[in-house]
Amino acid sequence: MVKGSALRGYLLEEALAWLLRSSGYRLLVHGSQDPEELVTDGYTLRVRGRGALHQVDALGEFAFTPAFSMPVRLFLEAKFYQQPCGLEIVRNAHGVLHDVNENFMMHAGKRPQQRYQYAYALFSTSGFTADAQKYALAHQISLVDMSGASFAWLLGAIGTTAWTLEQEQKHLDASEAFPVTWMRTELRKKLGTWTASPTLLPTVAPDAGRFRTAAVAAIEGFVAALRQNNEAELLLGFPSAPFILPLAVSNHLAFTAYADVRPDHAVRIRRRGSGGSAEWTLSPLGEEDAYELAFKLPEHVEEWISDNDSKERLRTLEVKEQFLSVITIYRMNGGGVRAYQLRYEAGSLSRF
Repeated sequence: MVKGSALRGYLLEEALAWLLRSSGYRLLVHGSQDPEELVTDGYTLRVRGRGALHQVDALGEFAFTPAFSMPVRLFLEAKFYQQPCGLEIVRNAHGVLHDVNENFMMHAGKRPQQRYQYAYALFSTSGFTADAQKYALAHQISLVDMSGASFAWLLGAIGTTAWTLEQEQKHLDASEAFPVTWMRTELRKKLGTWTASPTLLPTVAPDAGRFRTAAVAAIEGFVAALRQNNEAELLLGFPSAPFILPLAVSNHLAFTAYADVRPDHAVRIRRRGSGGSAEWTLSPLGEEDAYELAFKLPEHVEEWISDNDSKERLRTLEVKEQFLSVITIYRMNGGGVRAYQLRYEAGSLSRF
């Protein structure tokens, strides 16, 4: 039996892969896409490390190589827990990251070898413990809190779908395990996130019967819920800070219509709420109705802002000036990658 928390995590990872479809990352799904570093073991994708093979549920390759860097690949792991993710989850991510980034050996001959810089992003619907945040910051692992209002529609759809699948798995034969690979494959086919040859799609499927009928309906309902929000995207913002910003955009067409004409423009930033419930929005200065991006800052930053009422406004401004003065966004545009820079205008911003 697969627990509901695990099912919610799988669904969240597949939804994130879809939401990140234009953020500059191409999903890697099969060992044939890089036989040197990726291995397909049965129906499981693994990445070669120096000491072991590491299972990966979602792995993206950035289409744009940053200056002074090797090509970047991103491990994406999502946790849909009721409680904040603890230190052990982040420690495991660091162990994987350390091992795969050290997987380099000089071979005989002169054939040049490709190398990658692997990064790790942990998404959580309930935040992270203080120890997990400190450890992640020390080891450059990105923690993304999805508890904000911008993701309520997505988390609701995931919860409903996972509950249905969890209830229906009792109709599987006693000898059958929950078909996780089949479920994820069906989602990738329907969402268009399977990026390898169609002939390599896993063919394993549960036997025809009540479970399969109910599971197909649940998967199709989940895909329909995502497509009803087809204008929604998740863009990755890179500020002058030791963390990334997952920027939720409710209408990507409005954002690109504005940003394609003004790839470098000033923005207004607002912070609403306090502490862990605070959510930030940014929009173009003087044209706030053109588009809006929403994001949350790491919890330890919010705790510092809010732990002194008399200094909260000043600290909010300080965070904007120090960490959010320039946010760079990369987005796929046809066959290429566009870069946008959103610049903070200090004199015009308000907390309210």
